[in-house]
This record gives sequence, C-alpha cells and structure tokens, in this order.
Amino acid sequence: MADSTIQQKLTAELIGTFVLVFFGCGSVVYASTAGATFTVTTIGLTFGLAVAVMAYAFGRVSGAHFNPAVSVGAAISGRLAWRQVGLYVVAQLVGAIVGAFALFVLMQGFDSFDAEGHMGQNAFGDAGSGYAWWAAFLLELLLTAVFVTVILAVTDERNEHPSLAPLTIGLTLAAIHFVAIPATGTSVNPARSIGPALFAGTDAITQLWLFILAPLVGAAIAGLAYPLLFGRVGDVVPGSGISFSRPRTAAQVPGYAAPDQYQQQWNQDTSAAVAAAPAPIVQDGWQWDPAGQQWHPVGSTPEQWRAQQAAEQAAAAAPPAAAQPTYADPAPVEQAADPVVEQPPADPGDTQIRPPS
Repeated sequence: MADSTIQQKLTAELIGTFVLVFFGCGSVVYASTAGATFTVTTIGLTFGLAVAVMAYAFGRVSGAHFNPAVSVGAAISGRLAWRQVGLYVVAQLVGAIVGAFALFVLMQGFDSFDAEGHMGQNAFGDAGSGYAWWAAFLLELLLTAVFVTVILAVTDERNEHPSLAPLTIGLTLAAIHFVAIPATGTSVNPARSIGPALFAGTDAITQLWLFILAPLVGAAIAGLAYPLLFGRVGDVVPGSGISFSRPRTAAQVPGYAAPDQYQQQWNQDTSAAVAAAPAPIVQDGWQWDPAGQQWHPVGSTPEQWRAQQAAEQAAAAAPPAAAQPTYADPAPVEQAADPVVEQPPADPGDTQIRPPS
C-alpha cells in the first residue's frame, strides 16, 4: 500500500465497488427476471465471494474497503487519514452507480423487465418485507458493527494469518446476508444501497436515509470500540482517529505556545537518542572515542584532538626556517641619550669627550 498512489487507490475502490454491486445485485435481478430459482444462500454467497475476490485483487492497493462505512470505521480506529475518507467515498459511490447503471442497461434485454422496485435495492416497511423501520435500523447498525469489527481484526498487524483476511471478510459478509436478506435485503454498505436505488424508483430513494445512517453509526461504534478493547500496534495514522478534548496546556496556560509537529518529532528523537547513548569511557584524564577508535583528552572533542595532532605532526616534519632580516620599518621609538662618560684630561686644557657610537 505504501507504493500505491492516491489515483491507484481510488481506481481500486471504484472497480471493487462496481463488481460488488454488479454481481451482488445482479444475482437477484437476473434470477428473478428470468424465473430462475434463487435463494438467500446463493445471493449471500455472491456478495461474499465478490468482496473476497476483489479484496485479494486490490487489498494491497487501497485496503479493499468498497464501502463508505468501512472507510469511516478505519479512520475512527486510526488506520486511515480523514482527508482520504472523502475521496474513498466518492470513488465507492461512483463505482456503485456505474455498476447499477450497467446492470440496468443490460437488463433491458428482457422485454418484460421493469426496473421499478426490481434492482436488488434495500427496503423496509410497506416497500419491503414489512419489517419496522426501527428494527431495520438496529439490525443494519448491529450487522455493520460486526462486519467492521471483523475487518479491523483480520487486518490487524498482530493477526497470524493475514493471507486469509479477504476470505474471512467475504464469508462474514455472506453470513450477514443469510440473516438480513429476508428483513431488509441487507445493506451494511451505503454505496451498495445508493447505486441500485437510483434506478429502482421513488420508494427506494426515500428509504435510503436508513441504509446510509445505520451502517455509518455501526461502523463508528466498531471503530471506537476495537482499539479500546484490543489495543493497537504502533501509532495511529496522522490525521486519523477522533478526539473529544483539547490539551490543557494549549488551551488554558497563558502565553504557552504548543510546539508544532516537527518540533515534537525533534524532541522525541533527541530524547530517544540521549536515552540510548552509552556512558562515555574515561580513564586517567583520557576519554575513548568509539567513532574514531582512539583516545582524546577530557575537555576536548575528538575533532579538536585530531586537529591538534595533525598540526603538531606538520610542525615536526617541516624543516627549520632560516632567520630572515626584518625589512619592515619599526615603529619610531624615542631613543634615550647616550650616557656621558668622563675621561680624565690628558692635560689641563683638555675637555670632556663622548665615546664614538
């Protein structure tokens, strides 16, 4: 996933959601229109296998969400940055709508096909099985919470069998369909509900609120509960998670300026380096330099000691320089007068003389 660009991730989400809607809803529409026999089991397995296959294909690219509820749950649990959630949801909605549109166009091959209420859409109450709205809401919420919890668990870094994660997710979705198809048609995925509803008539569109809100609430509960119950490995993805409080120091201490992200990272790195640094080896005024593999005097750095040694070696190897006369004019110095030495006169007429300088 680290090597995938955002464009590649969004493309994977679009294709995966397209396949989920086209195959899953297609298993309902084709069988019912053609008069073929279909059961809860065949529909549930179709949805589950579609997710499993697409997860094996694109899990390494985008994480294989194919579901806005899964993306929201991943962001709340700290595994996906919120700035990517909106892009993921848009790609998923586009994939679901294109999948439903392709199914709608292909179903026109049946002369008797009527898309009104026959697009594999979700429903409750009088428009569906007669299941009460509050019960449908709680059922979709609960099943989505279970689904997202399973996804977070099998994609956890501590999971010993990561290669089985796509299969586990697909089987979980199939089991969820076995339970909820008779009640709501099974959503647990707002994109899967929105795509077919746009072609299934007014009743399907007016009931979309439940199949959008209930899965999102269930996913949020799972995203909050999983790390609280089972913990997490490492730090959360930057820009993810959810917080209900602000740090006291930044909000309540006057004149306090909270360090920015780079400063915090620098402080953490420095503290870790200081804590991990071994104690220096000092003996008889000398300290061992592990980098240079030599001793140097205490109070000087290894670089200073090496520079001093190099200077001394250069001075010892250089030949002695001959004394050269100084031609620079010295600064004028006021000369004191030469002392006067008295000489005894040779004869009475002699005078005192100054010795030649």
